[in-house]
Amino acid sequence: MNLHVFSTNKELYKELRIDCSNCSGLCCTALFFSKMDGFPENKSAGKPCVNLQRDFRCKIHNELNRKKMKGCMGYDCFGAGQKVTKELYGGSTWFSEPKKSKEMFEVFLKVFHLRQMLWFLMESRTLLPAKALWSGIDELIEKNQEICSGSPEAVMDFELEGYKEQVNGILKEVGALVKKSFPNKRESKPAECMGKNFSGKNFDGSDFSMTLLIAADFSGCSFSGANFLGADMRDANIQNADLREAVF
Repeated sequence: MNLHVFSTNKELYKELRIDCSNCSGLCCTALFFSKMDGFPENKSAGKPCVNLQRDFRCKIHNELNRKKMKGCMGYDCFGAGQKVTKELYGGSTWFSEPKKSKEMFEVFLKVFHLRQMLWFLMESRTLLPAKALWSGIDELIEKNQEICSGSPEAVMDFELEGYKEQVNGILKEVGALVKKSFPNKRESKPAECMGKNFSGKNFDGSDFSMTLLIAADFSGCSFSGANFLGADMRDANIQNADLREAVF
């Protein structure tokens, strides 16, 4: 079954791609991260990473794989970094305007969450089983773009939690409609997945949303219509798995 239809909004998808050359190292500064999760050090929010240079480039970027910096390699801001640096602040940075740094970090975090939700909404807009929801999805996409293209003050004042509830509600509906599109001839989702071996199993239409799949072996599995919204797949083995029609 072909779940997806071609999306014509190529420009918006381009905006969601990370462009570190037009950012000011916001993810390397604004965020908390820990060494245990594959980052260089235990770092508090608002403190620059030890490897962030004055030009906002990473000193060990070419060594991330060798140094097993999985947190750095896996992180995606969905274009929030360049959106905040270049558009909302016109090229000003937390380093050039330290008095505004706290505000910039807060704006970045909000825009990051908005862009992440936008990504899921954009995918929902390509799913045929969710066609009845497309008009509602379009409204949420339009609101998202409006806020992210406004001013730092507008972002700060935006009630993110209320919007997040609306998005989560419609994504749950999308997931339910996708699941209905698949017959029940599949493996039921296991109660415990972390570190387990599921090699070669059929999980078509299964709901793995918000599930811990850390270090699970899914090699050779089929995942058509499987929902991975918010799933934690760190170190999961998906070699030769069919994820072409998986969602989120």
